[in-house]
Amino acid sequence: MIKLQLIHQPFCLLLLSVFALLLGQCQPASEKQLQGGLQQLMADTESIRGRKEYLPSPFVTAGDRIYLVGHQDGQFPDLGWHVPGEMGGIWNHPIKLMDGFAAAIKDTRQTNCLAEADTFVNYPFANKHIYTATLPGIRVERFQFVPDSLQAVVVEFTFYNNGADAKEVLFEFNGMADLRPVWLGERTQLTDGQDVAQWNEATKSIVVKDSLNNWYVVYGATQFLQSHQLSSQTCNFERAGKGTNASLTYALTIPANGSVHLPMIIAGSHQSLQEATNVFAYTSKNTRQLLQQKKERYTKLAQTAKLTIPDEKLQQAFRWVKYNTDWLIRDVPEVGRGLSAGLPDYPWWFGADSDYALQGALVSGRKDIVYQTIDLLQQLSEKTNGNGRIIHEVSTNGAVFNPGNINETPQFASLIWFVYQWTGDKDFLQKYYPTVKKGMDWLLTENDKDKNLLPDGFGMMEIHGLNSEMIDVAVYTQKAFADASHMARLMGEEALARQYQTTADQLKAKINADFWVPEAKSYADFVGTARQAGQLIDDAIIRADTLKKPWAVKELQATRTKVATYPPNKKQGFVLHHNWVVNTPMETGIADTAKALAALETGSQFVNPFGMFVTGIDRDETAGKDESSFGAGRKIFTYTGAVMTLPTGVQAIAENNYGRPDQALDYLQRMTRTFSYALPGSIYEVSPDYGMTTQAWNIYSFAIPIITQFFGIKPRAYEKTIYIQPQMPSAWNTASIENVPVGENMVTMAYTRKGNSLQFAIRQSREDWKIRIALPAGKYSRWQVNGQQTSPQPAGNLQMVETKGKEITIVVE
Repeated sequence: MIKLQLIHQPFCLLLLSVFALLLGQCQPASEKQLQGGLQQLMADTESIRGRKEYLPSPFVTAGDRIYLVGHQDGQFPDLGWHVPGEMGGIWNHPIKLMDGFAAAIKDTRQTNCLAEADTFVNYPFANKHIYTATLPGIRVERFQFVPDSLQAVVVEFTFYNNGADAKEVLFEFNGMADLRPVWLGERTQLTDGQDVAQWNEATKSIVVKDSLNNWYVVYGATQFLQSHQLSSQTCNFERAGKGTNASLTYALTIPANGSVHLPMIIAGSHQSLQEATNVFAYTSKNTRQLLQQKKERYTKLAQTAKLTIPDEKLQQAFRWVKYNTDWLIRDVPEVGRGLSAGLPDYPWWFGADSDYALQGALVSGRKDIVYQTIDLLQQLSEKTNGNGRIIHEVSTNGAVFNPGNINETPQFASLIWFVYQWTGDKDFLQKYYPTVKKGMDWLLTENDKDKNLLPDGFGMMEIHGLNSEMIDVAVYTQKAFADASHMARLMGEEALARQYQTTADQLKAKINADFWVPEAKSYADFVGTARQAGQLIDDAIIRADTLKKPWAVKELQATRTKVATYPPNKKQGFVLHHNWVVNTPMETGIADTAKALAALETGSQFVNPFGMFVTGIDRDETAGKDESSFGAGRKIFTYTGAVMTLPTGVQAIAENNYGRPDQALDYLQRMTRTFSYALPGSIYEVSPDYGMTTQAWNIYSFAIPIITQFFGIKPRAYEKTIYIQPQMPSAWNTASIENVPVGENMVTMAYTRKGNSLQFAIRQSREDWKIRIALPAGKYSRWQVNGQQTSPQPAGNLQMVETKGKEITIVVE
């Protein structure tokens, strides 16, 4: 376990003899310095305090170029497993800058290492640690944020004097530089050299360079400096690697009942010293302005797709999930800019994660990062594969780890259609349609060995052996062909559109026939032979037995006995693992209604208070009530036994697709129980407190069911039409969503229910766009649009009215 150490070296003995001299050189802080703390700008910004039991767990200070990961108690222990122990610290992808830093405060009598903060406070775009156990009468607060678009982090220390007399102290900042490459650096010829520290007199900063590369980190402060040492000083922490330490000492006079602020700047570059020093200088001069700019940008994030509902906890979680999404933007100019998967171990880009997350990001107002991520994935996929196959995982140095599982390619095609429906951007569609066409061909030409329209290979479930004809691959392939049909028709390729639709129709029928297992009341995990199933059953029994799940062992043994009677090479559907992906036919809405309702009830058995199990056989009898930590006591990283936000969100979407908003809300509330459970303001990847501290696909799990299903906003921006088909939970008598961007339009919708009467107040910025609102047929006999009674038109099992204008009020009863 990494821990702070008090370093005793011969030169430290000189400290007391020079202490008086140093303090004598202290100058009283100016009025500007006393009043200019960055935290003043945060007075009206929402914040969440962390739980004390989670102080020794990760937090993130996020930026698009640089981010910082440490523990909520202020320390920087070894974190992560992709590069073992190295995923924390300060990263400036594709390199790491620092393992972290340590600090100490001293007077003539004692030294205190700022080792363990008492309190952690998280803001949407910054955070702070509060240290009360320091020198007598002194409290220290460490506040940090990362400016937008800059390779820098600002760490401001504020020293509060609670006494009636001024206090003179020394503050020591010990930087733990570790310039090293990101994961898969060896594939791009990035070799880690020994780091070397130097002093820059002109900027009063420490400069550290990797001896083999033009990688630099620069850190320091522009005021109160007394001395520097190109070595470790008072406080240090154990670590591995080829980094080096250097320290800076500042002499401070803290006035009676007053404070002093010391902003430290850490800047870096993997290109040149000039770039690093320029960023250091600019950030040093403009810290308040940079913080104000970030604050204003986050205010806009909060106001876009602004949700107001009776459930304040869910409302807060949704708002913060939008912030969390912004935390995960990675900008590496040499490779691209896009939404990464999660921190701290997945700070790079994924196909599947993006296929989900970008839908939620788009409907919550982040068209910018949606376009940027799609462009990045398409370019890297074309460079790597060239055949329409979409990559699975790529590091920030551009090294592709996995050229793509089977599900990513059809999901990417559906993502393109989804974006086009919301933006109406024909240039966007024309740009990516050729990739979609190649991908459709690759799916069935290269991956369907028996030509039954079911591609073979891994989908979302990366369990050994589950690479035959997987349910999620089949479902997402069906949806992709249906969506590609729409695209082909808009591109003037009518014959291809008919061909795609025929394939989609055949797949829908095949999924509802071949994958449905009546006795299990569930869709199958996969379609395969009895021989394949037998080996998977044996593996699953070992897994269930190891996890002490006797019910699952019993069920699997019964299945094995039954499978032993089947012809060994006959293909059929098998329910073995109860993996969450069996719910994807309901997620996309292609399940026959009777099958869907039965399968949703089956799925509801594989939950705990936080949501859906990834693999159902990992559930046990306590799961329905167990609200304890998932991560406690685990020494080896594993997803076995996990409940995750993506499966839970998929289940919410599935419930809504079959007219069950109350059940959908239940899944959203389960996820919300994990909000701030460990990291205040965030939702972990594995519920409630394991894996990534924040995860990109969470925005899919919240925004899609809320915006596109509860509020029912389903645009066809290319037709300048917004379809609204609301279905609110019974617990919500009022709800509103404000400032939802749809193409060139901006839509706000408020909902009110009084008895049997519903009112929808809709505001849009473009009065020439059509609004079509649809509700269940026969349920409401009286319709009014802007006070005028009207007759709805039939639309299948719905009734619909169409209108235009900037301000629209629709009342039904």
